[in-house]
Amino acid sequence: MAGGAGFIGSHLCDRLLSDGWSVACLDSLITGSAANVEHLIRNPLFSLRVGDIRHPADWDGDIIFNLASPASPPAYQRDRVLTLTTNAEGTRNLLEQARRTGARFVQASTSEVYGDPEEHPQRETYPGRVNPIGPRSCYDEGKRYAEALVVAAVAEWGVDARIARIFNTYGPRMDPEDGRVVVTFIERLIEGKPLPVFGDGSQTRSLCYVEDLVEGLLRLATAPGLAGEVFNLGNPDERTILELAEAVQRVAGRRGEIEFLALPQDDPTRRCPDITKAGETLGWSPRVPLEEGLRRTWDWYKDQHGRQ
Repeated sequence: MAGGAGFIGSHLCDRLLSDGWSVACLDSLITGSAANVEHLIRNPLFSLRVGDIRHPADWDGDIIFNLASPASPPAYQRDRVLTLTTNAEGTRNLLEQARRTGARFVQASTSEVYGDPEEHPQRETYPGRVNPIGPRSCYDEGKRYAEALVVAAVAEWGVDARIARIFNTYGPRMDPEDGRVVVTFIERLIEGKPLPVFGDGSQTRSLCYVEDLVEGLLRLATAPGLAGEVFNLGNPDERTILELAEAVQRVAGRRGEIEFLALPQDDPTRRCPDITKAGETLGWSPRVPLEEGLRRTWDWYKDQHGRQ
């Protein structure tokens, strides 16, 4: 698995190991963290290799998961060339590996390929509305290119590859500094600081708890006959940013001042997946309600601060 020491990747490692799989984790640790998989090191079915998918590497395996890319705006904007080349050169290297070994390939894409969408909710057939030279383009266009590369490899090389467009996901192990809304609100409440809300807070996000997302990835990886297929994986429970701020405060049992800030350029105003295809084909839908997921996440971060 590439990117297995990241937020989502580490949870996927947990699930695969609990199901009896052997997991070889490759991560550059640029945005991932060895601490996310430290509890797995003594497991004989797990191995961690520090490396960059932009450089070819060989390993044996039945399934290659490609989750290797910076995924939050602060992270991918710190090094835009790295973000683009990871999604371009890195994805090609992993597809070449799948071609050589006959491994099944799962590409972790993103709802960001839809940009600031005019269709709502977004279906897999919607081509998106992305600014190719905006501040988010290194990630948006990097993922769009990776998707095009995947379907080309399916058509020309016969690789059994499928694509997951991942919508906003939250849970334990998110980087507190990566700017995602849930962890930002939680960290600010713990520290007694105002909660930052961009614009007027009416823009929406649909949040999926990481346990549900991992279940969707696993079903996508193990289902037969899906070469070249694209699936939205996310929770269609759409909330405004202000509603999310209220929900986090309820779970935390704390109130925080709201600090309104300028809306960043190209920030999507609405984001909600149509998961009909995942439901019909994979039998998948999210199970963890928002407030339950927020409670688990709040408890984990509170515990981390207590340990520190």
